[in-house]
Amino acid sequence: MNIGIDARLLYYQMGGISQSVLHLLPALAALDGENQYVVVQMRKDGRSHIPPVANFRRYNVLTPCHHRLEKWALGVELLPLRLDVLHSPDFIPPAFGARRRVITVHDLNFLFYPQFLTAESLRYYRDQIGWACRVADHIVADSHATRHDLLTQLHVPPEKVTTVHLAANPLYTRPYSAEQIEATLTAHALPRGFILFVGTLEPRKNVPTLVRAYARLRQMGIDAPLVLVGGKGWIYEEIFATIAALELSDHVRHLSGIFDAQLAHLYHAAGVLVTPSFYEGFGLPALEAQHCGCPAVVSRRGSLPEIVGPEGVMVDEPEDAEVWAQTLYRVLTDQALRAQMVVRGYGQAASFSWQQTAANMLRVYQASH
Repeated sequence: MNIGIDARLLYYQMGGISQSVLHLLPALAALDGENQYVVVQMRKDGRSHIPPVANFRRYNVLTPCHHRLEKWALGVELLPLRLDVLHSPDFIPPAFGARRRVITVHDLNFLFYPQFLTAESLRYYRDQIGWACRVADHIVADSHATRHDLLTQLHVPPEKVTTVHLAANPLYTRPYSAEQIEATLTAHALPRGFILFVGTLEPRKNVPTLVRAYARLRQMGIDAPLVLVGGKGWIYEEIFATIAALELSDHVRHLSGIFDAQLAHLYHAAGVLVTPSFYEGFGLPALEAQHCGCPAVVSRRGSLPEIVGPEGVMVDEPEDAEVWAQTLYRVLTDQALRAQMVVRGYGQAASFSWQQTAANMLRVYQASH
């Protein structure tokens, strides 16, 4: 087969979708030496993401992501490739340009919480997702939860959707020395045992509720700092307004521009990771944390129960700050519970691997041919 993988998004941002493409490519290269792969990149992208094997090559295009004419312009650019299968990891495929089209749908957040998106993003996904699901020959969902949403919200036939779980960056599975971890803590003036949040600061992540829960935790005698790791996304002002209103500015740290190895050090040093999101299509931070021996407490929403497993610690109502506070207090003070969560977390994280993701994706490509 001649398989195309759309990697244009890597030129614009290194978010979760781009990271998934980065790790999928070498995993496919290690698994499959028979099919031919064409990695579609922006011509302006000076970085090469091509695995150093004979059956992978780069193909440059001019069509930018999320352009209003993208469906047609990209299709025209892809025609010379005569692709058997095109995989579009960023939801929306071109109108033509391959014999078969496979798309990945990471979440349907824009249907459940349209108020949490910028007008531009909402318009791009909401106006095209129905069309994309109709024209795609097959759809990959990152989680069983997203697959369920596709079936119930968009009425996609069950046989058309396959769940293919993602995995964590291999950096998070490596051991790190105490000296490496301490160096990162020293660089950011952090003690061990802090409360950690990882993710873009945006409304869907429900960080104001976490801040309110943290204020309650301090009243309960927990003096560990709260560390928010992630860039400022959109509509994030309420987060910092809540911190100021509760007089927590001296106790809440915001760190951005943290590289993966440094983040791994923070996971190893944290007392707990908190993911209070209203919705997650996959929830990578919880998986990364478990790889690093950091207990993860998550909301029982979207894919998060799949990431921490049925015995994971979850909060049913994401906006209940008191329940978050009580749950986090238990994890931070009950050493037996924490040790149990660490052991279970290692086992749960080990069930996700890029080798398995690549094998599942290859089966989808082959079935779509």
